[in-house]
Amino acid sequence: MRAVVTGGAGFIGSHFCGRLLEAGYGDVVCVDNFVTGSPENVAHLMRHEGFRLVGCDVTHGLEVEGPVDAVLHFASPASPVDYLRHPLATLRVGAEGTRHALELAAAHGARFVLASTSETYGDPQVHPQPESYWGNVNPVGPRSCYDEAKRYAEALTMAYRRSRGADTGIVRIFNTFGPRMRPGDGRVVPTLIRQALEGAPMTVTGDGSQTRSLCFVDDLVDGVLRMLSASIGGPVNLGNPHEVTMLELAHWIRRLTGSRSEIVMVPLPTDDPKRRRPDISLARRELGWEPWTSVEDGLLRTIEWFADRRERVSSLTDVPAPASHRSGLAVS
Repeated sequence: MRAVVTGGAGFIGSHFCGRLLEAGYGDVVCVDNFVTGSPENVAHLMRHEGFRLVGCDVTHGLEVEGPVDAVLHFASPASPVDYLRHPLATLRVGAEGTRHALELAAAHGARFVLASTSETYGDPQVHPQPESYWGNVNPVGPRSCYDEAKRYAEALTMAYRRSRGADTGIVRIFNTFGPRMRPGDGRVVPTLIRQALEGAPMTVTGDGSQTRSLCFVDDLVDGVLRMLSASIGGPVNLGNPHEVTMLELAHWIRRLTGSRSEIVMVPLPTDDPKRRRPDISLARRELGWEPWTSVEDGLLRTIEWFADRRERVSSLTDVPAPASHRSGLAVS
């Protein structure tokens, strides 16, 4: 079995590449332009003879010679810090990057899975969010480059499924955390852990009452793998229904790290969702999936990973410089 993973050197993509090799895929092609991903995330896989890392921007093309059994499209900035810094690139990878990945899958008769997001629900007015909810997205706000890119990617994926009979699936990923997150990527868990370990003020946006539902990365990857093996089109929510306020999360992380950091409030970003919790009834029924790692256990494992790498934090906080990626990929 041979799989192509776009965005494979990113946080979730790198974990998924490893899981595919463990699941028996003999050849995993990891594609990344390293705008937010890093070769370091997959360095431990390089000794595996079936793993290949290719620097490429999929918005310019994606061609792979030989058999392809699965295409997993994870490529996209996913943190607000990143997609606000790269709004046009985010829109392009959601549009042209998705189209090229779909074309590759369709040409080879491969199963295609799109990594979409809970951000397609925007600032939801329905709680918890089922897949049938159409969302409440500001199409012209600063976050729209990511939200609308993923919504378009979903529409494109369904168009290929309906009009061309492509074997496609969509997963909507809710807030996921774990090892290999960049300390400076702006998402709440790495930000609070980094601040707590450094003894710096721990920043909570707004009044801290807004909620998120946090899923440990190992659990999320298992859900994606089950979607890859299924035949349903989705979308299917993948996330942890355990809902926590941001202020509660800050106190939780401070306790687990033993930090004495002060918790301070900062302004709430524009269009920041007030509540976020997945309805995972469909995932339970169709995939037999639900998360098994408690949030606390996941936080402890993530804190341990960050603590072990504190000496390298300063070199990881900046977004890696993109590699040359003017052309698409042709792999034999």
